[in-house]
Amino acid sequence: MSGFLQDLLTSSTLLIAMAGVVLVFFIVVIARAQPVQMLAIAKNTFVESVRQPIYFVLIVLSGIFQIFNVWGSAYSMGYTESAEVSGDNKLLLDVGMATIFACGTLLAAFVATAVISREIENKTVLTVVSKPISRVAVVIGKFLGVCGAILIAGITMVVFLLLGLRHEVLSTAADTVDGPVILFTFLAVSLSFAAATWCNFFYGWSFTQTATMLLCPLIIAAYLIILVVGKKWVFQDIQTNFKPQILIACGSLLLALVVLTSIATAASARLGQVMTIVVCSGVFVFGLLSNYFVGSRAFQNQFVARIEKAEPERSNQASLAVTGDEYRLTFAFEPTTKIEPGMPFYYSPNPNGFPLWTVAFPPPDRTKHDFSTLDAASARGVEPALVFVSSQARSAVIRHVGPDAELIRMPPQRDDFVFLTLTRVNPAAVGAWGVIPNAQFFWLVDAVTQNQAVPGRHMLLAALYAAMQVGIFLSLAVMLFQTREVG
Repeated sequence: MSGFLQDLLTSSTLLIAMAGVVLVFFIVVIARAQPVQMLAIAKNTFVESVRQPIYFVLIVLSGIFQIFNVWGSAYSMGYTESAEVSGDNKLLLDVGMATIFACGTLLAAFVATAVISREIENKTVLTVVSKPISRVAVVIGKFLGVCGAILIAGITMVVFLLLGLRHEVLSTAADTVDGPVILFTFLAVSLSFAAATWCNFFYGWSFTQTATMLLCPLIIAAYLIILVVGKKWVFQDIQTNFKPQILIACGSLLLALVVLTSIATAASARLGQVMTIVVCSGVFVFGLLSNYFVGSRAFQNQFVARIEKAEPERSNQASLAVTGDEYRLTFAFEPTTKIEPGMPFYYSPNPNGFPLWTVAFPPPDRTKHDFSTLDAASARGVEPALVFVSSQARSAVIRHVGPDAELIRMPPQRDDFVFLTLTRVNPAAVGAWGVIPNAQFFWLVDAVTQNQAVPGRHMLLAALYAAMQVGIFLSLAVMLFQTREVG
């Protein structure tokens, strides 16, 4: 692949440009969607969604599953104390996040189908589209209403998980239960159910709507209380059990649920409930496996070493842009391939070699020059390149040969992977990988359990990616619904 296309794929401006096109189109669609009518439809859809029995059932099941997760996660996963979770609680976090993801996927499919596909089948949507209301307003309004319901359910499920993490796994018989967690969780659930029963009996209010709308703020209040009340009923600093990285991971998971809601909206514009559930479940599973089945074929390269330490020979050589600039490298392990003088030096933060932090310079011709003795400043006929000039066991020296040129996007650093060839790009696999919603972008459990802080740039890109996916699938939903016969 040409250096220009390699640079284009590497640059984040490509992602921003694609997002801009999708969002501009989506904004144009919303502009035609009659905002007043759209918001009215969203409000009615939200009420319909939270009144569905399945909405209440899945939220309650999620809470019950979190209780079982606390009981059943007593299998040691290592006892490092450096992360926000350690020991058995690593498994508790992993299983708990998976529970939220699975319940949220089912909830999105059931709710979206009930408020769109079922209305089409029952012809009730005909009373809406027969009025001066565009079908665009109907689709966007339905999505916003379902999305609001899903987010409230997702937040409630997340707080159940946070309460379980505060309680922690009972690994041995000597472990004691967390009294504040049990008491305040019980009070929040009991108050919401009792109030919903009272209002249903005396005022005729929907039990599921009242219970779920009360449960969300009450369970949040219970969590805030236990942050300042310790396990032994003593006041503590709020930061003692506050876990910001876990909250970030949960926020990223909520973004995934929003994307799944848009997929369910698009599917329900044409399919029935069963097929919508099948589509959402398939996207959920394949979205988690797309890195393995598709992503692994999109970019192909084989690293030979991993950098443990990288230092320029002199401080003014850090840019590697001037002929003769050198870096001294120390590897974490001996290279898997024998490195000889003149071999090109490429490096990347990822083991698949994408993106490369070097520009796509061609490998130099080692048959014409002896790079172990070559005076790089006086070399002729050598294209700008970064090459190895010496290598021994776990150390090596690289040098800029040929005319001055910008060959790197950032200096080599610890944990970068070293390559001897350019990364091969499969355009078909890249296209498929970009179209398929990738759930791994939102799955940050591994980062939390390995004590890797989630950078703000990743969350920004994840939010941008979620906005792109929502725009794509809602645009598809609008196109599918425009030609749907509802009469």
